[in-house]
Amino acid sequence: MPGAVSATTGTELSAREARRIALRAQGLLGPRIAKGPLGVLRHLGAVQIDTISVLARSHELVAYARLGPLPRRRIEQAYWGAGGDTGPIRPHSFEYWSHAACILPLEEWPQFSFKRAERRERGRRWHRLEDAEASCRAVLDKLRAEGPLTARELGGAKRGGPWWDWSEVKIAAEWLLDIGEVVCTSRRGFQRIYDLPERAVPDDLLGAEIERDEQLRHLMGRAATALGVATADDIAAYCGITSADATRLLPDLDLERVRIRSWGKPAVCDPSLLVSGTSGLRSRAVLLSPFDSTIWYRPRVERVFGFRHRLEAYVPRPKRVHGYFSMPVLVGDRLVGRVDPSRDGSTLVANSIHLEPGASIAADGRGIAAALAAAASWVGCCDVAVDRVYPTHARTPIEQALGKALRSHSSASLGSTAPLRPPTTTAAR
Repeated sequence: MPGAVSATTGTELSAREARRIALRAQGLLGPRIAKGPLGVLRHLGAVQIDTISVLARSHELVAYARLGPLPRRRIEQAYWGAGGDTGPIRPHSFEYWSHAACILPLEEWPQFSFKRAERRERGRRWHRLEDAEASCRAVLDKLRAEGPLTARELGGAKRGGPWWDWSEVKIAAEWLLDIGEVVCTSRRGFQRIYDLPERAVPDDLLGAEIERDEQLRHLMGRAATALGVATADDIAAYCGITSADATRLLPDLDLERVRIRSWGKPAVCDPSLLVSGTSGLRSRAVLLSPFDSTIWYRPRVERVFGFRHRLEAYVPRPKRVHGYFSMPVLVGDRLVGRVDPSRDGSTLVANSIHLEPGASIAADGRGIAAALAAAASWVGCCDVAVDRVYPTHARTPIEQALGKALRSHSSASLGSTAPLRPPTTTAAR
């Protein structure tokens, strides 16, 4: 059984110490995570997946933030197998519900059997219940007969309406995935490929039987390690379990009790991070996906970074404050602002740049410029255009810093001159 949380009053950490421990645990401070994108997935425990693609898809941005400008194809292959569009040679991961819809290491399959059971108990996600049994049977029969298939190959993903208006076949496939009777270990053209677990999941994982609380403790331990320093609610949100379960089982974990006065609530820390510390670690300036695991749980983001994070992609355009796909910018150990990007041919467009109150226009502006230039280089853009900057008097310093950063990246990696375009009046998305 794991050791208990220390019963002492615990180590006292400053808010900055806690923040740096959190960033180191997430692989955003200090040495790069080893073993590439698959190493990132196993280190974080889960990588959220989403259909929105602006600069790149979110799961690619998560790897980029931690590993730098590696080829995007390599990220796809690491998550979904070396076979790429022709099908994986060996699956490394599966998709399931954790914090949200996530890519998970394949070895974690047994640790989610309690969630599969809960989904089954909760009931089907059906438009017409009378179609349920027949639709499920048809999906399973077709997979058995023809092998791994996309929803389109199974008979069609949509009924002809909006993107969320799924066909009965798609609903059946997703319900079977919910309860573990089908699995997704690969994608083709970003479409899920459904398969039978007995074909895709190794026998030792498929047949493993683990008691529910043991699964919860395992997931909580992984979450605590990935968060570095956390409350019970933080851990619960990270692995998608209830706060009641997290609070009940937290004393079973081998974690150190800590005090962060500004947090105003009990916290625990991975003891190895307390011992090793964070002084002198290499930091970076980088754009974060709005779905990055560092910023999953909004109360934690405000508590750790003093940063109010909201995704506005589904907010009506007139009501958006920061933009469609506003990306927080990490500079050193702080979230100093946000950028709402888009692309116009070979130009990365910063539709808006918002600096946080208290951010340094000089130092943090240079960090934002460096992050923009690096992102442009990674996605194959040779230029960056800036539309709006807030506060407005930060525009000139940021544009000047951006010009220098682009020239540096052009000589280092772009292979051609990448001059800064004058500010544009690109319409906000």
